[in-house]
Amino acid sequence: MCRFNVVKHLTNVSFYSNSPITASIEKLLKNSKVVVFMKGVPEEPRCGFSNAVVQILRMHGITYESHDVLKDEDLREGTVSNPNRIKTYSNWPTIPQVFINGEFVGGCDIMLQMHQNGELIEELRKAGIKSALLDKALKEEETKHADEAK
Repeated sequence: MCRFNVVKHLTNVSFYSNSPITASIEKLLKNSKVVVFMKGVPEEPRCGFSNAVVQILRMHGITYESHDVLKDEDLREGTVSNPNRIKTYSNWPTIPQVFINGEFVGGCDIMLQMHQNGELIEELRKAGIKSALLDKALKEEETKHADEAK
């Protein structure tokens, strides 16, 4: 089993499922096929890891919804009486966090690995999303075959 599938399997459990923040997270995840919880916004990421995820998604031409955890204390850290937050929801300790079709995919390191080995294109395809990188590769392949045929 590849690392991505292990992470995906381990993080499909939501904790504190009756809490208001869990309900609000689930609502956010239903609004878009790809959702990123990050520090900052795509136009101005506030950490290098969030910026890396933004760049990966930009390379793939993905439209996604983002949520700035720095602007929402409950989402980012929770409280002593209600510890639920995005990190608890996904059972993942770091930000950014990427969800595809409501399922937690991973953070920066997992996204980078998936981008490099082609798994991201496949996960996007399963969600009904076409990667711009795949389109570009197919066009280059067609051009190469056309040139070879001449």
